[in-house]
Amino acid sequence: MRPMISSRIRIGLASAWMMSAGLVMALGPVQVTAQANASRPILIERVVAVVNSEVIVETELQRRIAQARQAIARSGQQPPPPRVLREQVLDRMINDLALLQRAAMTGVVVDEPTLDRAVARIADQNGLSVTGLRDQLEKEGVAFARFRQDIREEIMLTRLREREVDNRLRISDAEVDAFLAAQGQSLARVDEIKLAQILIPLPEKADAKAIEKAQQLAAQVYNKAKAGEDFAALVTAHSAANTTNAGSLGWRSPDRLPSLFVNAVARLAPGQVAEPVRSANGFHILKLEDRRSALQSQLVDVFKARHILIRVDAQTSEQVALRRLDEVKRRMSLGERFETLAKEISQDPGSAPRGGELDWAYPGDLVPEFERAALRLSPGQVSDPVRSVFGYHLIQMIDRKREPLTEDRLKLVARMALRDRKLAEAVDEWTREVRANSYVEIKRDAD
Repeated sequence: MRPMISSRIRIGLASAWMMSAGLVMALGPVQVTAQANASRPILIERVVAVVNSEVIVETELQRRIAQARQAIARSGQQPPPPRVLREQVLDRMINDLALLQRAAMTGVVVDEPTLDRAVARIADQNGLSVTGLRDQLEKEGVAFARFRQDIREEIMLTRLREREVDNRLRISDAEVDAFLAAQGQSLARVDEIKLAQILIPLPEKADAKAIEKAQQLAAQVYNKAKAGEDFAALVTAHSAANTTNAGSLGWRSPDRLPSLFVNAVARLAPGQVAEPVRSANGFHILKLEDRRSALQSQLVDVFKARHILIRVDAQTSEQVALRRLDEVKRRMSLGERFETLAKEISQDPGSAPRGGELDWAYPGDLVPEFERAALRLSPGQVSDPVRSVFGYHLIQMIDRKREPLTEDRLKLVARMALRDRKLAEAVDEWTREVRANSYVEIKRDAD
């Protein structure tokens, strides 16, 4: 069973201590008779509720009420009447205590490194170091140990909820489709093709000889491509068009391509090369890279990046992590490659073997701090150290683009929205069930 904090006194232990000291626990306040004047009881602590084998005391209730008042004031709302607020806060405390007892009984624990990372994230979100957060809390009269315990309990409740509620929620495909329809989201699709090209140019006023020469070169390049030579190498060697991305034009719908191109690849299978076609700019050798059917949805920013992660934990302070990343940037200034350093230094086991490279990231895929910093970068640019819940990152942008959400992505967004809606109802029902299975006594005469 987890250790109890001072505001939650185990009844068995408390009763034994009070009996040995000659004290009596009344149904309302706990009182002790002073030696100097036996006729005047001195109030030690007030018990406001009993939850199974633990109690909630008045000082802890008042602390939570004060927190609630501060939160309400920050939101700009009017607080409810004092008695109503007291009842609401006490009700929440009873529920939380019953759930924490269940978490302890079912083996939910939060280790110190996890707690340290959570506290570090809160500090970072407030623009503070952990030491600065401690100082700020103490200025506000909040003990740092009490604050850490509150965060530990929040994590325990989240883990318990994930295990007993979240993982049991089921969202059907029919519910997703109905949700999208209700939101006015269309699942209408549009065909898209991905082309790569090699352009053999023609002068502005080309004569017959120049046209013939360009046509012959185009035929030679086409034959090489058709025979299986590397198309990207042919692009580099011969194309007068943009040679980045191996001549790829990216995903486009037919109405965003010249009809000449669309007609040339109409009967091709992905991977095949079309015979050269002529435009005013020259001869084009087109390769059909792929076809797909995409949703007609809004465009979103997506990006591909590399990163180097230095974790902040009991062994590595924030200052040490920052010094290590400063050293990384120094070595890069001397010519070392980001991906080589990522393999050597990064503490992200998933990306380090790949030189820190991450998959294409859509909005919401990565933690907000990382995503915001990455989207400020241009391809090839490296960020300053970025703090997240995982530690400090250096981020290098590889590429970025705008593209429509895929059907899978759109359905995932809908499924998550439905899950959030159902989750609130399921959590309320689960909380009522846990409380109903607990012994709860509220000391009404303590008001």
